[in-house]
Amino acid sequence: MERREEELIRQHLDEDNELKAVYQEHLELKNKLQEYRGKQYLTLEEEMEEKRIHKLKLASKDRMMALLGRYHTEAR
Repeated sequence: MERREEELIRQHLDEDNELKAVYQEHLELKNKLQEYRGKQYLTLEEEMEEKRIHKLKLASKDRMMALLGRYHTEAR
């Protein structure tokens, strides 16, 4: 995520509950992913879960970017 996008998110978190929820989900998924990446060895189940979490994290980022789209046009 670019710095400008992060600034926009922080500016609008308090007033946009949907953005806040998606951002929180994104952070939680990011933390879970870091836990898996911190392990030296992953079982097959953990590898599958890591891939699932990664896909969910990307999907949450896409939703955040879509929500930020309305603020990008206001910022211009």
